[in-house]
Amino acid sequence: MIRVLIADDHGLVRAGLTELVGTFEGVEIVGAATGGNEAVAMTLERRPDVVLMDLEMPGVDGIEATQRIREQAPDTRVVILTSFSDQDRILRALDAGAIGYLLKDAEPGELARGIAAAARGESPLDPRAAGTVIAARTQPPPSRAVVSDRERQVLALLARGMANKEIATHLGISEKTVKAHLTSIFRQIKVSDRTQAALWARSQGIATDP
Repeated sequence: MIRVLIADDHGLVRAGLTELVGTFEGVEIVGAATGGNEAVAMTLERRPDVVLMDLEMPGVDGIEATQRIREQAPDTRVVILTSFSDQDRILRALDAGAIGYLLKDAEPGELARGIAAAARGESPLDPRAAGTVIAARTQPPPSRAVVSDRERQVLALLARGMANKEIATHLGISEKTVKAHLTSIFRQIKVSDRTQAALWARSQGIATDP
């Protein structure tokens, strides 16, 4: 039996999904969360096999909730179920640890197959989402122009192996500001950690900036 948790802040959608998914063979609904915080808490308490996660929720959104679940309950697979199919949301969700990405206009059979696939450790992707991922991952890296002069300075120091505190001291800014710059940089160049950012900086010649 596949234990499924649903997370969606819209009452009618949540109720409809609960009723629909509850009819799938071999599936048991273990809870329905109204937001990201509740989704994380219920996951830790009830240990579902699969979480169907909406993206746009007040407070903690689906991407942050997904990241927390992957960190705190790594055996639970998160499948994004949303109406958004734009590239940025898809890539951010997958980078946060979602195993799959389905759209709310999917047929019931497609949703049932997606849940079963996620439970097996596979990655169910709506064809539109899959096409977006393939296109994005095969694009050349963004040019240097996507980052500001200050962000380029932060990147150069990061690529030289400096910690946040050292970067802050070197540039005469706060450590909090360094973290904010790194968050912006990671989003713009589509990486998820310092190592990837440093490699990108070196590939763009930023590591040699004065």
